[in-house]
Amino acid sequence: MTTTVQAPGSAGREARPAPLGRVIFITAAAAMGGFLFGYDSSVINGAVEAIRGRYDIGSAALAQVVAIALIGSAIGAAIAGRVADRIGRIRVMQIAAVLFTISAVGSALPFALWDLAVWRVLGGIGIGMASVIGPAYIAEVAPPAYRGRLASFQQAAIVVGIALSQLVNWGILHLADGDQRGKIGGIEAWQWMLGVMVVPAVVYGLLSFAIPESPRFLISVGKADRAKEVLAQVEGDGSHLDARVAQIEQAMRSEHRSTFKDLLGGRSGLLPVVWIGIGLSVFQQLVGINVAFYYSSTLWQSVGVDPSGSFFYSFTTSIINIIGTVIAMVFVDKIGRKPLALIGSAGMAVSLGLVAWAFSAHLVDGKLPHAQGVLALIAAHAFVLFFALSWGVVVWVLLGEMFPNKIRAAALGVAASAQWIANWAITASFPSLSDWNLSATYIMYTVFAALSIPFILKWVPETKGKALEEMG
Repeated sequence: MTTTVQAPGSAGREARPAPLGRVIFITAAAAMGGFLFGYDSSVINGAVEAIRGRYDIGSAALAQVVAIALIGSAIGAAIAGRVADRIGRIRVMQIAAVLFTISAVGSALPFALWDLAVWRVLGGIGIGMASVIGPAYIAEVAPPAYRGRLASFQQAAIVVGIALSQLVNWGILHLADGDQRGKIGGIEAWQWMLGVMVVPAVVYGLLSFAIPESPRFLISVGKADRAKEVLAQVEGDGSHLDARVAQIEQAMRSEHRSTFKDLLGGRSGLLPVVWIGIGLSVFQQLVGINVAFYYSSTLWQSVGVDPSGSFFYSFTTSIINIIGTVIAMVFVDKIGRKPLALIGSAGMAVSLGLVAWAFSAHLVDGKLPHAQGVLALIAAHAFVLFFALSWGVVVWVLLGEMFPNKIRAAALGVAASAQWIANWAITASFPSLSDWNLSATYIMYTVFAALSIPFILKWVPETKGKALEEMG
């Protein structure tokens, strides 16, 4: 299958189509950063209890080791754009791959708790860089006719990375006879779980050498001829390459580089639309979704599920996450952003409420009663499904569409920062909160899911079918 682009002014001249397979390969290679994002974010799930036992630490210290990668992610996300504008998108991908690789090796072979934390921060920086540069590169390289579908590769890669990390963890646990600290080749199982990330990290690095630099960056550094070659690869040799280069140059000259000052206004300090973006980002995290990916194995073990079973449920949760993401990608343009978000909020509130009720039961021999245990499993999976088919995708779609052109870049940066901070707060607080009262912790998440409903109804705009220029 191929894609043909007929440029303005080229009517009557047959265009040589660009092979769609080549475009898909370039996109998939860039989306490997998303895969690593998902993989590294979730792989720690299998190592949490083993780290607690290895270093004999309490819940508060354990939470900091798990959550500290998010500090690195915030740093990586903050610097990726500027670095990419200086040295190119491909070089940033390669730096991220190197950081991932070093982090994987260091995390697998720590000699103390503090250096494990250092390696986690380093990997987090790689996560943050990949989370920014992947979508940006794909948007700049993808042919306009396929940009939306190709951009979805990033989110799909993230959820696949989450699922595969859980499957690999489960396989390693079986090799270690169900013991997270069991030895395999002289190294404990949890160390293998963290170290295996070397493989996709190296693949990501190698793939970065097989794809071209962004035409936009090449033009910005005066390499217009090379930019034409790349455009020919992705849009076809028959497209009017000189016109395309001129179009990109004109767009770059007319761009307004938004700053934080552009976001200021009104009594509340920031423009109302910026607060809405921050609210979307924060609510997405305050429902506790990352507890399902960082701590699900620990959670199930705390209510009596054996380690092997807890790892299996973590994997099935990841599969549900993929299914929900596919549903969202199918329906987000058909039924709209707000209806999908409302469906998700209502479903999450009910599911989380059921989980909270199930966890309120008294443990019998360290286990939940059978009925409550089955309900907890079903409701927890339903929660992930409702999140994935709504807020997991809708928030990113809305954040990309709802801001006026003049402030879009700066507003997105503020909203993304708010999301990392909220993510860190939930991730760092869960172990201590669950030690205090697991049911009450889930009641708190339930309340946030319920509060998101009036927030959507009153403040969130519907952006379906609107051009970006209509946002104001």
